[in-house]
Formats: sequence, C-alpha cells, structure tokens
Amino acid sequence: MTIQAHIDSLEKKHGALEEELRSALTSPSSTDRQIRELKRQKLRIKDEMERLKADETRH
Repeated sequence: MTIQAHIDSLEKKHGALEEELRSALTSPSSTDRQIRELKRQKLRIKDEMERLKADETRH
C-alpha cells in the first residue's frame, strides 16, 4: 500500500468516525465514555494522517 493510499484509507475512517460521533452526540442513549472514545479514535487517526503526510513530503 502506498503512503497516499494509506492516507486515503485513514481519511475515510476519520469521516466515518465523525458521522458516528455526530450521531452519538445527538443520541440520548450515548454515554460520555462512548463519546470520549470516538474522539480519541478520531484524534489518533488525524495524528497518523499528519505524520504520514509529513513523511511523504520529506521523501
């Protein structure tokens, strides 16, 4: 898998998590713990995308 393909895959996952987070924020049955975990996952993916993009520009 190329770096760009990996970044594209992560962007899709990030978008899916964003949708899931929006849904959780509007759902009364969602817990704070679930929302925190979704935010953590999004942040991890975002950090990895930024790292990969930085690596890609160096090469």
